[in-house]
Amino acid sequence: MPSLAKIRFLIVDDNGHMSNIVKTILRGFGAVHILEAHDAIEAFHRLKHDAVDIVIVDYQLEVLNGVEFINLVRNSSDSNNRFVPIIMLTAHSERSHVVDARDAGVTEFCCKPVTATELFRKVAAVIDHPRHFVKIAGYFGPDRRRRQDPKYEGKERRQGWSEDHKPPEGAVDPTQAA
Repeated sequence: MPSLAKIRFLIVDDNGHMSNIVKTILRGFGAVHILEAHDAIEAFHRLKHDAVDIVIVDYQLEVLNGVEFINLVRNSSDSNNRFVPIIMLTAHSERSHVVDARDAGVTEFCCKPVTATELFRKVAAVIDHPRHFVKIAGYFGPDRRRRQDPKYEGKERRQGWSEDHKPPEGAVDPTQAA
């Protein structure tokens, strides 16, 4: 993984103490450029006006929650950084919250209490293994499939690669397959 010194982070959390913990962890790994926002509206404004490489957002925020913020980033016509990797950091790790975040377009999900090792793993994942983006009916965001199953022999359920989806090297467009 490259140095975090050149990566620009945006932390979105209404809890100042938690923001400081995340900043301390990131700085410990060499991050220098760290912006903060205390709510989703401020964060969206920051994304529009500041260069941001990775967003770390809490699930439970005032006004708009983390999932609503992700939906705004991924789907709003005002969003100019729809492809930014978003790591959700939350104490709400119930399956329904994970599914909601995934379906909104979160890139990675990290549970509180967070450890430096776990946060580093999530940051490394979005840097070292960026996920392709897909645009299908009702969803725009990183590919939700975590792995390609080479043994899968069923029908490709997607109707074709979207403009925003870059297929793996050598992949066949399912609409062109015979």
